[in-house]
Amino acid sequence: MISFAGKTAVVTGGSNGIGLAAAQALELGGAKVWIADVEPPSDLELSYIQTDVTDPASLANLFEKTGAPDVVVANAGTGAPQDLTETTREVWDRLIALNLTAVFHTVQTAARLMKPRRTGAIVLTASTNSYDGEARLTAYNASKAGVLGILHTAANELGPYGIRVNAVCPGLIRTRLTKRHFTNPEILRDYFQHIPLGRGGEPEEVGAAIAFLASDAASYITGAALLVDGGQMASKFGTWNDSIAEFQQDRWKLR
Repeated sequence: MISFAGKTAVVTGGSNGIGLAAAQALELGGAKVWIADVEPPSDLELSYIQTDVTDPASLANLFEKTGAPDVVVANAGTGAPQDLTETTREVWDRLIALNLTAVFHTVQTAARLMKPRRTGAIVLTASTNSYDGEARLTAYNASKAGVLGILHTAANELGPYGIRVNAVCPGLIRTRLTKRHFTNPEILRDYFQHIPLGRGGEPEEVGAAIAFLASDAASYITGAALLVDGGQMASKFGTWNDSIAEFQQDRWKLR
């Protein structure tokens, strides 16, 4: 087991999904975990501070209460599918504020506290959409591409202070935001054709990747964007078809 004994961790957007899984993985390793979200976590045993990450004053209040963190997971985010020509300014501004600007402020605030200590680990939740142009997700894709800009610059600037900055890039993971996909077998059948492992991911699988990047096991890794996508980004022309496999129980399986 990866150890976080004696360490303090802050997870934004940690009340459900990937954030909650990351918080639980860090706590399992012995960290004192603080969840920062607008709503309490479903795991009531975790410490919670109501936080609006789009408000710098709310973020400042969060870190005043937690003290200087050893680990920060900037995970808060959302999506809103709309055609490019129909994307409203309201949707654009909301997604950029939460998915990108809030990540900047979270990293900036955490780094100011970590720099005097000459140590720390920050993990950002980016996406496979940081790289591709999935239709009807202009604002989301732009925000997640921007997260990689923060990643690379922060890793470069903070490395001399012993602070590592990395990101996970999840593919299709079973969360509240993707529930409509996972409840439609026809959508899954087509989507999973392009995933070598033949299935979607679970929040715990991304949480484990976040915990690894935050841990001393990744002590020589910074500026990295770790794909947690079942191989999707490696599968340009798709992996699965009816001649070699069948789709059952929400996954493709060889015959």
